Amino acid sequence: MLAVKKEGILLGKTALGFENEGVLNPAAIREGEYVHIFYRAVSKGNYSSIGYCKLKGPLLVETRYDTPVLFPQFEYESHGIEDPRITKIDDLYYLTYTAYDGQNALGALATSTDMEHFEKHGVITAQITYDEFIHLATSKNKINEKYARYNDRNRFLSKSDKQILLWDKNVIFFPRRINGYLYFLHRIKPDIQITAVTDIEALTKGFWEHYFLHLEENIALAPKYKHEVSYIGGGCPPVETVHGWLLIYHGVHDTTKGYVYSACVALMDLEDPCTEIARLPYPLFKPEQEWELKGEVNNVCFPTGAVVFDDTLYIYYGAADERIACVSVSLSMLVAELLLYTDKNEK
Repeated sequence: MLAVKKEGILLGKTALGFENEGVLNPAAIREGEYVHIFYRAVSKGNYSSIGYCKLKGPLLVETRYDTPVLFPQFEYESHGIEDPRITKIDDLYYLTYTAYDGQNALGALATSTDMEHFEKHGVITAQITYDEFIHLATSKNKINEKYARYNDRNRFLSKSDKQILLWDKNVIFFPRRINGYLYFLHRIKPDIQITAVTDIEALTKGFWEHYFLHLEENIALAPKYKHEVSYIGGGCPPVETVHGWLLIYHGVHDTTKGYVYSACVALMDLEDPCTEIARLPYPLFKPEQEWELKGEVNNVCFPTGAVVFDDTLYIYYGAADERIACVSVSLSMLVAELLLYTDKNEK
């Protein structure tokens, strides 16, 4: 059986105004012997900004800022900047996050050359209504009925004069170009979708209209097993291995005690990351400890950052939407376990 070690709580909330309600869902990137953590910090009223700390090695907190490094500045993010992920492509850091305006939650991008000064590029996912989306997505083929269940928000009354848009979250870039393209994952419930562009400027309204006309071709992963049956979503930036892209994502299933969020793993083709090679038929880890079972949202393990030291993969995650924790696992053993569950081996 694959050995996954729960390293425990890494960061908790403080008395500081910007993070006095909780810290969760951290982005992580390794530079030398240090790990840079950009985490969601929540203040009263559920307003989120991005806090920062630096680790010496994978677990020792060396520096933690007492003010946020990114905070709401524009209308599209007026109610919060949530759930960051970070990757480095060539010489540029791509930090993605969910921009929340109090009604709509959409994927946004900021870039940096030094991880200190960030340029915001705004929302990069589609800004369309559910009706527009469903008209495009069903023009050629039927789609999973759960798209309607999770995304048809027209039945809810708007709290303001803002247009109700399709929620598109969990934007995560692959850490290098693949055949000249920037690839990123994103999530419209219940599936994980994948997008490839030559540059960010290509993400126009026309691009997204064509994309949704061919939605089925752009689904990277769909729920498959019991622990992810309700819906899935992106987790950590993919980790490149010789056997494929290691994709750590979150899976959700509804229970009598509410939704349970677990960490899941799949392996995707290196040259065609939309092609699934293998997937674990069980969660890599799930809520078991008191600090994962009880919090702002109970029963949550939400992985968002991962780094490798030697052969050990460290996965940072939000625990019960209130604190940040870490698990570790042998990377080589994890890949070997995954390869037992390829399509070929399952037949």
